[in-house]
Amino acid sequence: MGVSVAIPLAVGALSALLTAGSMGTYGAIKRPPLSPPGAVFPIVWTILFLLMGISCYFIYSAPDSGKKQIALRLYLIQLAVNFVWPLLFFNAQAFGLAFVWLLLLWGLVVAMLFAFYDVAPLAAWLQLPYLLWLTFAAYLSFGVLLLNV
Repeated sequence: MGVSVAIPLAVGALSALLTAGSMGTYGAIKRPPLSPPGAVFPIVWTILFLLMGISCYFIYSAPDSGKKQIALRLYLIQLAVNFVWPLLFFNAQAFGLAFVWLLLLWGLVVAMLFAFYDVAPLAAWLQLPYLLWLTFAAYLSFGVLLLNV
């Protein structure tokens, strides 16, 4: 399970490292109502990456099948898309592209949830907080887009 948890945590850590110099962007931009303080994001993302890793372990440990392979591919694709979003939003300040990218991520996570459910239902249930957070993040991202054009 260690490797399954370490991979998403490493992806998140690398993303945080690459955006560290531009995180001041969040404090400087106009934000929609309900925007949490910046300190909330690393806590939430750490929890979500831990849940991703645990879910991945359940999928990886399941018996081999075509559904398992699809689930793992979707997991890796969404993890890569997740990695790019903060670079678009914070580093490039491409708020429109970041919003569209987040919608792509949301769709991939929905597909991943269904694929996970077919292999190991608990793995899918553990991803519901991730989907809820992405839904909230889409609201925030769209709000930032509207308020900062």
